[in-house]
Amino acid sequence: MAKAAPARPVKRPPLMDRRNSSVDALADELGAVAGALRGGVTPSVGVVLGSDAGIVENFALALRASNLPLTPLIEPLPTVRRYRGRFAPSPTGPLHAGSLVAALASWLDARAHDGAWLLRMEDIDPPREVSGAAPDILATLADFGMTSDEPVLRQSTRSGAYAEALARLESAGLAYGCGCTRTEIAAAALARGLAPGVYPGTCRAGARGPARAMRFNVDDAVISFDDRWHGQVVQRLACEVGDFVVRRADGLWAYQLAVVVDDAAQGITDVVRGADLLDNTPRQILLQRALRLPTPRYLHVPVVLSDAGEKLSKQTGARALDRAAPLQELERAWQHLGFPRLGADDLAAFHRHAVAAWKARWVPRIALSS
Repeated sequence: MAKAAPARPVKRPPLMDRRNSSVDALADELGAVAGALRGGVTPSVGVVLGSDAGIVENFALALRASNLPLTPLIEPLPTVRRYRGRFAPSPTGPLHAGSLVAALASWLDARAHDGAWLLRMEDIDPPREVSGAAPDILATLADFGMTSDEPVLRQSTRSGAYAEALARLESAGLAYGCGCTRTEIAAAALARGLAPGVYPGTCRAGARGPARAMRFNVDDAVISFDDRWHGQVVQRLACEVGDFVVRRADGLWAYQLAVVVDDAAQGITDVVRGADLLDNTPRQILLQRALRLPTPRYLHVPVVLSDAGEKLSKQTGARALDRAAPLQELERAWQHLGFPRLGADDLAAFHRHAVAAWKARWVPRIALSS
């Protein structure tokens, strides 16, 4: 092998730290470095923190064309995606006070971030669906001033995407068929000292009898994430949940798999929903990692309770929203989210003041000095 010639000392143009520069300044800096490369000068490259994709691409082209000995430490951060949120009701009846809280919180968070708000109809459980509920939900949201920024996604059209995801999990050895009945699951959990309903992986090595459902193998996973409302949440899935269902025994798709696939397909960056789904989130994060899908940020808002202290739902007799009085309904939802009454005269004023107040509380201010 030929001996390399000793490096000659060269003038090294500095690259400013992105943390103290604007995007325009960063463009100038990268342009200067690229020019130095083309002129045969080796630059001293610092840390590049998240910049415009076109700028970085030009910089990379210059690096590749230079054939010069470089001493860079380049650590590009993931591209910052535009905020995309969603509200995903099930068409099992009309919207009620509890669902309005989740819808309003998700809509406000999207508007406060100057982002997109999408609607998804979770219509993958026909036995529970009510005829006419889906169009009624969309019409009610429109009466309250909340409409989707993109066409509504219906999960009933997405079976192929769920089947593909399940096939990937199976090929990776992460999903398996389960032939256990509910009685057998309860007995197995009791025998191992687990809480009722926690599945201990009885069929991991092979289904005992005909496979009825498909389950995801959680192994010994411990999932930790930061919820914007609740702070750090930690779940040990094996002892708190067990191997969970991704396709039901009746052949229908399970919520956990469908929501993960569709959040990724719609490019959702932020999930804002009721706290009743907080303990579902670790399962979804585990699936996201298994399928190599991005994990959004999460914010779980307090659920509305009935007079009996139960979560308000269609099953507990929640009344339908009064579409003739949207301001009163919105004010109640707004106060449930911890804000004082706005007293707005119309929907436009309510939305304007609510977005500003939500932004002040939930959107951090990041000042960039030039």
